[in-house]
Amino acid sequence: MQKRTLGSGLEVSALGLGCMGLSHGYGPATDTQQAVALIRAAVEQGVTFFDTAEVYGPYVNEQVLGEALAPVRDQVVIATKFGFTFGSDNKQQILNSRPEHIRVAVEGSLRRLKTDVIDLLYQHRVDPNVPIEEVAGVVKELIWEGKVKHFGLSEAGAQTLRRAHAVQPVTALQSEYSLWWRAPEQEILPTLKELGIGLVPFSPLGKGFLTGAVSADRSFGSDDFRSIVPRFSQEALHANQALVTLIVTYRHRR
Repeated sequence: MQKRTLGSGLEVSALGLGCMGLSHGYGPATDTQQAVALIRAAVEQGVTFFDTAEVYGPYVNEQVLGEALAPVRDQVVIATKFGFTFGSDNKQQILNSRPEHIRVAVEGSLRRLKTDVIDLLYQHRVDPNVPIEEVAGVVKELIWEGKVKHFGLSEAGAQTLRRAHAVQPVTALQSEYSLWWRAPEQEILPTLKELGIGLVPFSPLGKGFLTGAVSADRSFGSDDFRSIVPRFSQEALHANQALVTLIVTYRHRR
């Protein structure tokens, strides 16, 4: 497995495993033991970079990942995210990056992940009610305390990146990027290159669309977040099917 270096020194496998879909967002959750087996199989194939978040489940995904990686914790890099509180039914997601909440979230993640340090801690979404400098300052303190190794942001704009980076160097930005979504090329990628920040693309296969497994007449259940994503409306699926056909044809020619 090839390696990549994020930021100033976080080495990860070139392919990482995003674990969200095992517990959240893409239909019914995977059986825990099956999910553990899948994660451990990825380790055997050379994957060292695993991504989760407290919001996935919520909380369940971190627990699954913690169980799966406990025997090989010193061989892998775990990334997780803070930035939400939840309604009484644990379904409503409320942005919350207040400093005191970040600390509570980190303690919970450490416990669920069965670890004493988080390798890469992302702010899951920018909270307009909390200056990014305050967020970066709290993560900087957590790094000093040995509870976190690296700071990341998810879906942050270029100016937010610059402001955060000035307080605590940002190791990685996680943003959507694929053949289907090229927006980061406009401003984000040049900013990352300038500042020496790594890019961790999520949904590189277009939330499953670019695999060719999603047909133009596919529908999604209420437990699949794609049911409310405009790019997965039947009109959009029909319009974009030509892209999948092109990719599949090119792959076969190679």
